[in-house]
Formats: sequence, structure tokens, C-alpha cells
Amino acid sequence: MSDPLPRDPIATAKRNWDRAGWSDVSDSMAAVTSIMRAQQILMGRAEAIVKPFGLTFARFEIIQLLSFSRKEQMPMSKASRLLQVHPTSVTSAVTRLEKDGLVRREAHPTDGRTILLTLTDEGRDRARACAEALNQELFTDSGLNARDVASLNRILARFRQKSGDFAAPLD
Repeated sequence: MSDPLPRDPIATAKRNWDRAGWSDVSDSMAAVTSIMRAQQILMGRAEAIVKPFGLTFARFEIIQLLSFSRKEQMPMSKASRLLQVHPTSVTSAVTRLEKDGLVRREAHPTDGRTILLTLTDEGRDRARACAEALNQELFTDSGLNARDVASLNRILARFRQKSGDFAAPLD
């Protein structure tokens, strides 16, 4: 990580927005930009944690998703939908996971058009070890206190639902 900047560039951008006459949207601009920057910071931390396991965070998500499924397998198209990523991205990640012996592609027994992703024993072990490292090194101390985490989860879930990310009512 590089040295911290002497001042918050997003706060500076907000002041510039205000001076440019966009005060009515400057708070929203600062919030959106802050969320994007927070995502970069958290992704950088997550990627550094999973790298020693020979994974990227995207590949970890696939094997972890499979580890949570009933039979440790699912159609590739379903994995794409649940992970909310383009099928091409899943295909690319699966190619690497398959090369590393963490997943297998198998023909669906009743639907010849469907490819099943199946987690291997090594994939299960790697998913578990990687999840434990993420729990210990990132999720236990994300940099936010428990109250802020709960508030942020509510705010972001409401935003995602209103943006069409999912349809179910919020709990």
C-alpha cells in the first residue's frame, strides 16, 4: 500500500462540485465515489489474501459457491446468475480452476445443453482454507465496527433491491 494522501481527495472533489454549481448532487457524487474507492481497497485486500492459495477472489467465489451447494455442483449458467457475472467471465475462471484441479466440468445427465461444475476434493479443501484466511484477515477486521457494518448492510441491500439486483422483500 502506498503512503496515505495528506487529505481526502473525495472531499476535495465534493468542494469542487459545490464550487462548480452542482451542490444539489455533490453529496451523492461523494458517496458514490467513496463506495467505488472502498470497493477498490477491499478488493485489493481480498486479492492479497487469496493469492497465496493460487486463486483470485473471482475464482474463490466460484469454488466457495460450489462448496455451499447440496451436491457441490451446479449448472455453469446458475453459477453465473448467482455470482452476478457474465457467463464468459465464469467460463474463463472455470478454465483456470479446472486446470488447477479444483473443479470439473461434467455433462448434465438429462440436459445435453447444460454443463455442470463439480467441486473436487482439492477444490473443497482450498475453498475452506481460503475462506478461513478471509475470515481471519479481512472479515473479522474489515475496518468497520459492528454497528456500522449492520447499517451499511441495510443501506446497500435497500439500494441493490431498488436497483433491480433482487426482487425478494427485505427482511
